Amino acid sequence: MSKSKGLLIDLTKCVGCRECERACAAANGLPEPREEAKDLSATRYTVVKSYNDDQVFVRRLCMHCNQPTCVSACLVGAFKKTETGAVLYDESKCIGCRYCMQACPFEVPRYEWGSLTPRIQKCRMCYERVAAGGQTACAEACQFGATTFGDRDDLIKEARKRIDENPGQYVDYIYGLTEAGGASVMYISAIPFEKLGFPMNLPKEPISELSWRVLSQIPKYTFAAGVMLFGVHWITARRTEVAR
Repeated sequence: MSKSKGLLIDLTKCVGCRECERACAAANGLPEPREEAKDLSATRYTVVKSYNDDQVFVRRLCMHCNQPTCVSACLVGAFKKTETGAVLYDESKCIGCRYCMQACPFEVPRYEWGSLTPRIQKCRMCYERVAAGGQTACAEACQFGATTFGDRDDLIKEARKRIDENPGQYVDYIYGLTEAGGASVMYISAIPFEKLGFPMNLPKEPISELSWRVLSQIPKYTFAAGVMLFGVHWITARRTEVAR
């Protein structure tokens, strides 16, 4: 069985050249990115955002969660987690409810609002390329080592090695390792992630499991509520009868 793949993004090495954006657009048949984008869109699967007066660059894309909330939220199975680690979307199943957009803890999926046949759009982690034994277009295009593609387990070891060997260069944290149950895309940085727009209030376990834990209790509480209401009704009826 093949190991799940992933991406390690080292923010200390990113120079903001945006070659990853251009490679992503070419690989996915998207319009060539000519201007700097402020955020992800239906035609931008990845964007490089600048912080600290263009001293730090952060690439955003789908995190490809280990247990994706978009998969559990989708009513018709339009999303699935694949063996390569990529989370894919099947437009033929989509009913346009956009629950995936509401459920994603990283606010990634984008909707084609201007289309007559709108779809959800997001990074596919170059599924076909990876399944054929290649690497993602963004990792292949990165000349500075900011984006590394490989087996997720190996990437975790590499991230840990870089942090341990350069304690003054990195924050002692791998973002994406445990957030919302972990993801196939992980980051290391010299600047605390909360200062770079990363959500830091996410649980360490999959959000889908937290939701199921709550939902699984509903039948029990519904039964208890029913018993209580029946009791109130009986007492009220009894009092009315005695009064008569």
